[in-house]
Amino acid sequence: MRVVRGSLYVVCGPSGAGKTSIIRGALEKLQNVVFSVSCTTRPKRPGEVDGRDYFFISEEEFLNRVKNGEFLEWAKVHGHLYGTLKSFVEEHLSAGEDVLLDIDVQGAISLKRKGVEAVFIYVAPPSYEELKSRIAKRGTEKETDVIVRLENAKWELMFMDEFDYLIVNSDLTRSIDLLVSIVEAERTRVSRNKAFIDELVMEVKGWKRS
Repeated sequence: MRVVRGSLYVVCGPSGAGKTSIIRGALEKLQNVVFSVSCTTRPKRPGEVDGRDYFFISEEEFLNRVKNGEFLEWAKVHGHLYGTLKSFVEEHLSAGEDVLLDIDVQGAISLKRKGVEAVFIYVAPPSYEELKSRIAKRGTEKETDVIVRLENAKWELMFMDEFDYLIVNSDLTRSIDLLVSIVEAERTRVSRNKAFIDELVMEVKGWKRS
């Protein structure tokens, strides 16, 4: 059976909504799926690992990659640059693996408007007040950065209805299960299984009653 091209899943939401935790949990439960590691110019947070969470690069290197057309999408968010490498995504999709993308709302909208074939999933907090509380408790940003993220969230929350799926992250375990369910449901689409259907039909047509 020929390799069936993988699907791209774009997961996004405002800072503090919990999308990264949801993706990590889903990756532990799903097979044949990889996390797309993005490039960023922001400093590493405590516990983050280069090449696992992000490729942490200088602004000069980032802009050179932009100039060379290496990004599927890129944007400036909260004062830092973020970008998704075309080569990484294409390599895994062509190998038949699904790819999970953790990007900001601006980047997701950019991909959607370019007509990139993907499943778009929005992770939202149960309320704006809860979002403020989560970011404050995280303690990984300066007060000025927290203010910027909260202001940006107001804009980002205006785009929820442009996505295919919405996960309201009030309970992390349930949210992880919802993301897993979305991926598994998408994998059963008839359009995703045309190769299997064609082969089975050919087998049936070639079978003769004895």
